[in-house]
Amino acid sequence: MKKVLFVLTSHDSLGNTGEKTGFWIEEFASPYYFLKDKDVAITIASPKGGQPPIDPKSELPDFQTAATKRFNEDQETQSILANSIKLEDVSANEYDAIFYPGGHGPLWDLAEDQNSIALIEAFYAQQKPVSAVCHAPAVFKHVKGTDGESMVKGKKITGFSNTEEAAVQLTDVVPFLVEDMLTTNGGIYSKETDWNPYAVQDGILITGQNPASSELVAKKLLNHLT
Repeated sequence: MKKVLFVLTSHDSLGNTGEKTGFWIEEFASPYYFLKDKDVAITIASPKGGQPPIDPKSELPDFQTAATKRFNEDQETQSILANSIKLEDVSANEYDAIFYPGGHGPLWDLAEDQNSIALIEAFYAQQKPVSAVCHAPAVFKHVKGTDGESMVKGKKITGFSNTEEAAVQLTDVVPFLVEDMLTTNGGIYSKETDWNPYAVQDGILITGQNPASSELVAKKLLNHLT
């Protein structure tokens, strides 16, 4: 049985707006169930452990999908999520791949988290798939490849686009724009029309553009593992 580590944010404040953020529930639920239903064992971790904050906006009726509805009725998975393990207690040696769901939270904590950075570098050095969707490619901001350069340099990659960030009116709230950061770090960034599913794979690096892309990333990840 393949083992995949899901890493979620512990950050719940949307900058200085007074609003809450966290991870986007669809970006967790859709890949989680897609992989679980294919007999992949999933472990959930976060910087602080315990319950990772869910972005309240992602619980609104407009953003519900079959996967989020399943999660809302799935007490077992809710309990697993509420008891996420601490990132500092995780070893890349125990897993076959790593997956980062998005939401705005990772821009603040996971992008700067030394345990997360070291973990991604370990997975990458061991040639194990590293995957992230929407805002989660933010976690690659300080990650280095085995050559000491930015891990995304020269790699085909995607993530939440500048135009999508502008559409949700948070361009001036977020600490950095995912698209700009990936491009600045030398990534070969591409995107689909806003809000359309789009995922890119470059070797063991798999990324998706937005919430609608989360299952596409999971499919590419599973294909790579099997």
